[in-house]
Amino acid sequence: MSEHDAAPLSYAALKTKQKLLRDGFPASLGLRTHRALSWLCRAERETDDDDVRFILLWIGFNAAYAADLRATQAGERSAFADYFRTLIGLDAEGRIHALLWNRFPLEISLLLENKYVFAPFWSHHNGADGYADWERRLVDSQAVSRRALESHDTCKVLSIVFDRLYVLRNQIMHGGATWNSRVNRNQVHDGADVLGWLLPVFIDIMLDHGDHDWGPPYYPNLP
Repeated sequence: MSEHDAAPLSYAALKTKQKLLRDGFPASLGLRTHRALSWLCRAERETDDDDVRFILLWIGFNAAYAADLRATQAGERSAFADYFRTLIGLDAEGRIHALLWNRFPLEISLLLENKYVFAPFWSHHNGADGYADWERRLVDSQAVSRRALESHDTCKVLSIVFDRLYVLRNQIMHGGATWNSRVNRNQVHDGADVLGWLLPVFIDIMLDHGDHDWGPPYYPNLP
């Protein structure tokens, strides 16, 4: 797959690959990829509802990476960074960077500029101490992202992008948004598109590195 392909990696292609390789996988990786692919499959069929598509893709992302679900929000973001660091270290072709830089520069720029998916904005709005400078923090975060892109620090960029997507995820999952609302359209549509391209690449990298310890899922299959 190149960043110029007309469509992301498909569920069908990834499922075929998983079936060919899974006998050599540890059970934990087999379960992670099986679950992630099941949600990707359902998301591919959701062509008219960006809210639902975003949720399905986020669940697929959770299935791929999540470990200890007792983690705090800060801990979960740290887990994102660890997962991304691993993926990028194994991404010899630089596919993740290519997607961020070549496929989605506009969408990512808009996400990074959008105060409504910036956690300090909401902290200030809800009266938390220490966030009156949220506007400066937003500008600083954008500058950090630009420098990271220019220096090919893909992990930093990916972590910042998913920090924004995590705020969007919380808005939707915790009832902080109206279904199909015009207020959220741009970030939901762009977020679903970004996830729809990145998640298949994440899964593909995991399939290519079945010898890596991806860790046990928090909810294994039990008798």
